[in-house]
Amino acid sequence: MARAILRKQPWRIPARTMASAPSRPYKFHIGASFAGKTSPKGPLQMPFPEDGVVGAWRDHTLAWPKGVRSTDCGQDFFFVQDMRNESGVSLGVADGVGGWVESGVDPSLFSQALMFHAHRYSRNAWAGEPEIDPTLDYEEREEIEGWEMTPYECLDLAYGGVLREKFVQAGSSTACLLTMNASSGVLRSAKQLTKLPVNSQRRYARACVDKPSEADTFRTKLGDGDIVIAYVRRHLTPLATDGLSDNVFASEIVTICSLVSRRGGTEDQQVQAIADRLVEYARQCMTKKARVSPFEREAARHGMFFRGGVRGVSSFYPRIG
Repeated sequence: MARAILRKQPWRIPARTMASAPSRPYKFHIGASFAGKTSPKGPLQMPFPEDGVVGAWRDHTLAWPKGVRSTDCGQDFFFVQDMRNESGVSLGVADGVGGWVESGVDPSLFSQALMFHAHRYSRNAWAGEPEIDPTLDYEEREEIEGWEMTPYECLDLAYGGVLREKFVQAGSSTACLLTMNASSGVLRSAKQLTKLPVNSQRRYARACVDKPSEADTFRTKLGDGDIVIAYVRRHLTPLATDGLSDNVFASEIVTICSLVSRRGGTEDQQVQAIADRLVEYARQCMTKKARVSPFEREAARHGMFFRGGVRGVSSFYPRIG
């Protein structure tokens, strides 16, 4: 739900351009926007402390400059991270499973922790093979730090990090992780379309365990001007929805991208405007009960009836140039 033209920069979010070294032909501009829904039951447990590592990173991520008026991602979260030596960009979105509210669990803690650990592993890894000067001696080559990490491996490592978080007692999330290689233009992704619950099954015995090793993977070569919309969509159940894809048709997303791009502005301004507009339009669609939504159509195919839109949306939009 972002647009990218690669440029590189550390994980300081206020600067949204990822600027790569001159030798890297691909540039990605990232735009992100979000508007979380408020739980009718209010906060269920204490969030990550503001002075803690996860809490500080969460607040820093939420400070991403955007045009939509919102202060949090609700039960969802995201991350954007430059990879080692400006070799590429890693990004992801996590859609917390709201059904855990009924068990007294705050779903946002799981998605925040998953994205934090994905960011943490991504910043020390290469988007492709580690870049080693062939003229170096063997001993010097061995000193090259870092390793190539795929989105699949990142998801698995991040999940392991969540299991070690004392503040995450239970929960699950649908997640989509992407890496974009600044040298080759290769995009790789891993998406888990079912649950990723933590190992607290003794307390929540009915929870279904779907591990990161079961994630779907994808790979493609990007070209100049390509647009990538990153979002998560889970299996159709009353509690498994995504605010963007369940409220906005694919044809409408294409139209919004096209119209905003025609207005001009810098690449950074364009991608952020697209991300904001997608969120704004999705929020409008959520309240239109008379409007047939993508979620309503999909539900009808499975013999279920749901009128109108679905609440909660994040927008993350990359474009390549």
